[in-house]
Formats: sequence, structure tokens, C-alpha cells
Amino acid sequence: MDKLKELFKAKFTVANEEIKAINKEHGTKVIDQVQIEQVYGGMRGIKSMIWETSSLDAQEGIRFRGYSIPELRERLPRIDGATEPLPEGLFWLMMTGEFPTDDDVRWLSREWMRRSIVPDHVITTIDSMDDSIHPMTQFSIAIMAMQCESLFARKYDDGMPKSQYWDVMYEDAMNLISRVPIVAAYIYRKVFHKKDIILPNRDLDWSANFAHMMGYDSDTFKDLMRLYLTIHADHEGGNASAHTVHLVGSTLSDAYLSLSAGMNALAGPLHGLANQEVMDWIYDMIRDLDTNNPSKEQIAEYVKTTLAQGIVVPGYGHAVLRVADPRFLAQKEFAEKHCADDPIIKIVWNVYDVVPGILGSLGKVKNPWPNVDAHSGALLEHFDFKEHNFYTVLFGVSRALGVLAHLCWDRALNLPLERPKSLTTEEIKKFIKNSSN
Repeated sequence: MDKLKELFKAKFTVANEEIKAINKEHGTKVIDQVQIEQVYGGMRGIKSMIWETSSLDAQEGIRFRGYSIPELRERLPRIDGATEPLPEGLFWLMMTGEFPTDDDVRWLSREWMRRSIVPDHVITTIDSMDDSIHPMTQFSIAIMAMQCESLFARKYDDGMPKSQYWDVMYEDAMNLISRVPIVAAYIYRKVFHKKDIILPNRDLDWSANFAHMMGYDSDTFKDLMRLYLTIHADHEGGNASAHTVHLVGSTLSDAYLSLSAGMNALAGPLHGLANQEVMDWIYDMIRDLDTNNPSKEQIAEYVKTTLAQGIVVPGYGHAVLRVADPRFLAQKEFAEKHCADDPIIKIVWNVYDVVPGILGSLGKVKNPWPNVDAHSGALLEHFDFKEHNFYTVLFGVSRALGVLAHLCWDRALNLPLERPKSLTTEEIKKFIKNSSN
């Protein structure tokens, strides 16, 4: 048993006993009340699931195992010349609640590289798809094509006892995480670079190798990938992609089926597609204003025109946050260090100076601040990564870390099939009538 797996087992064994005690002593206590507008509003804010790896605070943003983005950037290992923390360290933290050592991160990089053999039939599947098919669709199909590799599915068919679910889910998650960057990079080179495929460099860490396989070998871009893949990794369990992986996984579907489903949720315009929409909106503004250097006054008028047309400003607002997204600020800090003179970066910052005040003045916007998507595309563009419809695939590679870490916890804690109760409008009307009598 490898050292991460052994530590994970020790952690969830203790957690299982703690949860049993909580349920026994406090299981009947009421933790939340559901409002009718929440039932109709997509279950917004209803506390109804367990997600151990991260939590979202309205004022401080995402916390991974209790640690904020600034704390992670300070404390996670930066090895072998990296100036940003490695996602390997965050995965270790999500799995165990403990910060890894430099040696732990090096081990995990090597372990993922050792496992990163993509079956030939997966490459054949990707090659059979027309390049006009959206990269996210190709990415999801490629993950599904790897499903025959699932140890969980194979062992379940053989009659595996429930006590072993966590073990084979761990193996599936580790294998899948090791392979998704290779699959994603292959799709990128196939679609946008005439199938000029770049082979992995097995001396590099997970993020740096992903950058290399896409064709970006500068040290700064590798650090951008380390930052990007860290801050996008998880966002508690209520967001659409995470919740989808948890829901599908609760049926005892394996990691491949669950992750593919989550990627389909991530591909939606109200979720991971938003970073693509941000850049499209900025370029529309540049075209409509006929300038590459719009003033703040011009931006303000364009924002007001956008809103008057009933269109939201992409990259602004968040279902939970009530402050500027710390992930946006982390990217802004990176840009200030590496590309502060970039014209598109400057537009992003000017939009940041203008939009919150305009949205706040409307009186009905709970969060007028930027989210993570408001900055990520501009950073990628600075490094000549301009294929907007691939941005969500980058998001998906990162999100695999958090959702698969939690899928391991789902099986370790033996969390049940998710089955909320739905209501009809007639039942809601009947409830209102009875409660008013």
C-alpha cells in the first residue's frame, strides 16, 4: 500500500467513527430550514450534502481543508524551481487534511507519471472525432472510453465487499488523474495544431508536463498552469460539476462514469464555459468600441449597454461569494508580477474597477464582484493560448483533482445513494394553504 493510500485509510477510519458518533448523538437535530423560493430556485443554498475536501465561505472564498487560497499559496510545496505551489500538494491535502512534504509531492508526481499510460483505443477514439466537435465533448468521450480500465467496475462485478470500495476507488482516481492531462493535451494538439503531438516529459511534474504536451515550455507558463490547476481544483460540493460527480458516484458508478458526467455539467454556459464567454465579451467590446485601449468611461458605458440588453456581464457575480473571488485576486497577483503591461490584462483590471460599482448601484445584485473566470482567459491569452473553446477543458483537468479526491471519501465513508424528495406545484400550493389556516 503506497504512503498516500495508507495515510488516507488512517484518516477515514477515524472519520467514520466520528460520523457514527455524531449521527448517534445528534442525528435528529434540525440543521436547516428550506424556503419555497429555494425549492423553485435550484435548491440554492440548501444544506443537504457532505463534502469533506473544501468549503465555500461567502466572505473568504474557497477553503481547502480549512485553508484559504492565500494560505495555500504560502504553505503548499514549491519544488524544483517552481514559484507557484504544485497541485499534487493540494490533492494530498484534500485527501488527508495534512500538508505534504516536498518529498511527498515529488513522490506523487512520480506516481502519477508511472500510472499515466493511456490505452491505444482511447487515442483511436479521439482520432475518430471530427475537429469541429467541441473539445469538451471530445474530452468527456475520451474519459468514457477509458472506463474499461476501471478496477472498481471490475471488482464490483466480481462481488467485491463494501469494505473494499474505497481501495479500488482510490486506484481508479489515481489512474484517472494521471491520464486526464495526456488526453486533454492530445485533443488540443489534434484540434488546433494539425495533430502535431508532443510526447510527455517524464521528468516534469503534473502541471509542467501538461503545459509541455500542449506546446508551452516557458517556466512562467508552467507556473501559470500550477496556479491555474490548483485554484480551480475544487469549490465545495454544491457546484454543478462537483455535485454531478457525487450524484453519479452515489449510484456506485465508477470514477470514469462519474467524472465524465461532471465534465458534461462543467461544459454548461452557467458553469465552466464562463471563462470562454468572458474573453468573447471583451473582444466584442474591443470591436464595438473600435479600440484596443478603452477608457474606464468607455467600459462603463459598454457595461451599461450590455445590462440594458438583458445580458449579464460574464465573470461577475457568484451564487455564494459576497466579495471579490480570492482566485481572481491570486491570478491578478500573478499577472502583476509577469505581464502587467499586457493590453488585455489592463482591460480586465479596468473592468474590475468599473463593474462592481455599476452592479452594486442596481440594488438587486447580491455579489457585484468578479469570480475566477473574470481573469483566467486573459492570462492564457498573454501566453498566446487563444483557443477560447479549450479553456473549459483546462478547468476540467483541474476539477478532476477535487471531485475524484472526494469520490474516494464518498466510498470511504459509505455515503448512500443520493435521493432528494421532489414536490409538485400543486403540493406547494396545498402546503401554503394549510400553513395559512
